[in-house]
Amino acid sequence: MAGPMLLRSLLSSTSRKSISSHLAPLPRLCRRFSSGPAAAAASTDPGAYLDPGRLRNVAVIAHVDHGKTTLMDRLLRQCGADIPHERAMDSISLERERGITIASKVTSISWKENELNMVDTPGHADFGGEVERVVGMVEGAVLVVDAGEGPLAQTKFVLAKALKYGLRPLLLLNKVDRPSVSEERCNEVESLVFDLFANLGATEEQLDFPVLYASAKEGWASSTFTKDPPAGAKNMSQLLDAIVRHVPSPKANLDGPFQMLVSMMEKDFYLGRILTGRVSSGILRVGDKIHGLRSNESGIEKIEEGKVVKLMKKKGTSMILIDSAGAGDIISMAGLGSPSIGHTVANTEVLTALPTVELDPPTISMTFGVNDSPLAGRDGTHLTGGKIGDRLMAEAETNLAINVLPSIADSFEVQGRGELQLGILIENMRREGFELSVSPPKVMYKVENGQRLEPIEEVTIEVNDEHVGLVMEALSHRRAEVADMGPVPGNVGRTRLSLTCPSRGLVGYRSVFSSDTRGTGFMHRAFLSYEKYRGPLGNVRKGVLVSMGYGTITAYALMSLEARGTLFVTPGMEAYDGMIVGEHSRDTDLDVNPVRSKELSNMRAAGKDENVKLSPPRLMTLEEAIGYVASDELIEVTPKTIRLRKRYLDVNKRKAMSKRIKD
Repeated sequence: MAGPMLLRSLLSSTSRKSISSHLAPLPRLCRRFSSGPAAAAASTDPGAYLDPGRLRNVAVIAHVDHGKTTLMDRLLRQCGADIPHERAMDSISLERERGITIASKVTSISWKENELNMVDTPGHADFGGEVERVVGMVEGAVLVVDAGEGPLAQTKFVLAKALKYGLRPLLLLNKVDRPSVSEERCNEVESLVFDLFANLGATEEQLDFPVLYASAKEGWASSTFTKDPPAGAKNMSQLLDAIVRHVPSPKANLDGPFQMLVSMMEKDFYLGRILTGRVSSGILRVGDKIHGLRSNESGIEKIEEGKVVKLMKKKGTSMILIDSAGAGDIISMAGLGSPSIGHTVANTEVLTALPTVELDPPTISMTFGVNDSPLAGRDGTHLTGGKIGDRLMAEAETNLAINVLPSIADSFEVQGRGELQLGILIENMRREGFELSVSPPKVMYKVENGQRLEPIEEVTIEVNDEHVGLVMEALSHRRAEVADMGPVPGNVGRTRLSLTCPSRGLVGYRSVFSSDTRGTGFMHRAFLSYEKYRGPLGNVRKGVLVSMGYGTITAYALMSLEARGTLFVTPGMEAYDGMIVGEHSRDTDLDVNPVRSKELSNMRAAGKDENVKLSPPRLMTLEEAIGYVASDELIEVTPKTIRLRKRYLDVNKRKAMSKRIKD
């Protein structure tokens, strides 16, 4: 009884008053927390969707490194968004590490009573599928061109896609603050872009594009050429005004039934599948009954029925909840678990699917299989063919430019646009704990009228004059043909080459190009067309040094191997039979023993070696390895290491297989 009596005495009238005084602010605190952005969105009037006349849907398209993502940063900052770091739209860790955009992303900004839905797109040809699937969501595009470099291979590719969908691009000449850029150079680039528009079959309306001059790095845009605008005009207002004035508002039917084509998809641990797309007609509210549709050979197929659990919209760098969305707006929704990119989400009474986006065909394929080397299972956690297959199928759902086909013995053929795109997929998988063996890239041929056709790429190269001979010789072995050659305007001692080259010839050339030009050249490529097969490639690679011992590599063994070629390994690494440890100085393969150790003798201990000084080895990155391996070799990829190996580890089997007639 002492306990309750003591408690009652403690809760005297004075103490009760003090407790009630402490509890008094709680309702006010609850009211304050419930007035956050999510609650504000939830408390809005269900019919408070945006008037389509105030909407503008715009994609930012450009060649790689011409300043798209930096431009997006400045536009977000101008419209009051809180930017945590530079290149805020590059949210994937690999994007921030490499300084490139890999996936398209959408956000919205408010400007003078208008809502601008902006889509940031990648610039590399390998990620062209990301551009293709989002151009159908927008009515206008900002074509960013580097005023110094002018339009390049990928500018042509992205512009062709925009014009095909009837978009009216604005031309933004970026980096005009550079010393080498003059008004004459800008006029020259403008006329080059006009010629490009005309060659791609632009309409009269599309040819009448406004031109703006900008420095995204310094954060300003101007409708007239200047290198240093007045202090009051050092902002992006003129660009934003031009977008509102020039880009048409979406043609939207608010009275029709709700329909939306899914253009992007992501997964959330709590909400499941989040589908993003542009509402093509009607109004969508939280709680509405909807279903997913897809068209196949037999007609329209119903995938799944459900209801809208959450409606969201990206504002600046954060996602906010909304209660309803009208036609013409780009929104994200959760509630359905099966539909993916290219499918239609609509009201339950609608039984027609929207037309899907046509993507260019993949040009190369690689085979992903289980890692069966003697060192398998040491680093990774996902080792089986089933897990690798599930991961690849999940990737194919979110990335339409990748096709996955089951192959023999727990392996999968993955088709894509280029080695960079497939290299990013492999890099993501190894970071997730996968171990796999990957075959070298194979070009996908076509046969028409009995003729074998192969993918040809357009290549633009800019190098110092002294490196032109080396580059031309290397590309001639790879079946390239020169289309144009001339000096680079504004750069003395630089030459620009335009070539056409088979895709198979460019596999692995980027690292060779970097070393040939001492890192001073740049090369850009984009898919051109399928043309007649140009014949076998010349001699593009030497033979390799193949290990014939299992164990730890020793400095003693490597010392005698250095004269044989370039090494890929360092002492202390593990090796096994059939592993590639270096490049031979000749065109044939050589079997070597990199694990040989110095034997103990009466005179000297085995460990007391002379001071071995080895040259630094050539340690390969994943992209270099993909471009380096030959048809009888594989890449062993684990979370910690990348090794090269022969497809057949046993030396006798290798000799037997090499005697067979090659395909």
